[in-house]
Amino acid sequence: MSLIKFNETFPALLDSFFGHDMGERFAWPRTTFAVPAVNIREDENSFKVEMAAPGLKKDDFKVTLDNGVLTVSTEKRQENEEKDADGKYTKREFSYQSFSRSFSLPDSVQYEKIDARYQDGILYLTIPKKEEAKRKAPKVINIS
Repeated sequence: MSLIKFNETFPALLDSFFGHDMGERFAWPRTTFAVPAVNIREDENSFKVEMAAPGLKKDDFKVTLDNGVLTVSTEKRQENEEKDADGKYTKREFSYQSFSRSFSLPDSVQYEKIDARYQDGILYLTIPKKEEAKRKAPKVINIS
């Protein structure tokens, strides 16, 4: 099972047309767009969201809540350059990665107590339920 779905761009198209080593022959920079897969679990007290996003840092994420919609997004820019002794470019590569995932939350959650943490390539969100939304133990009714 794959956690991340990839849609490869132009270099992959050339590889399939000219052969799989075309990109390596000309040192194509691989450009991919990935939207992290999400696991959502519900227990009696909360909803738990796990988002696989390896290679990022906690500061790369932006988590917002607006009108009952929880949005997780990130932007990451990377630039590498190599110059010769004259200061001219011999190689310059830059990449830009971003994604955004939004979730509509039910009215039964405590918006102000949502918790987020990032550990070992996974963003964890805990969305607690309101007390009235939690399942209560069955009540035994005595028969008179």
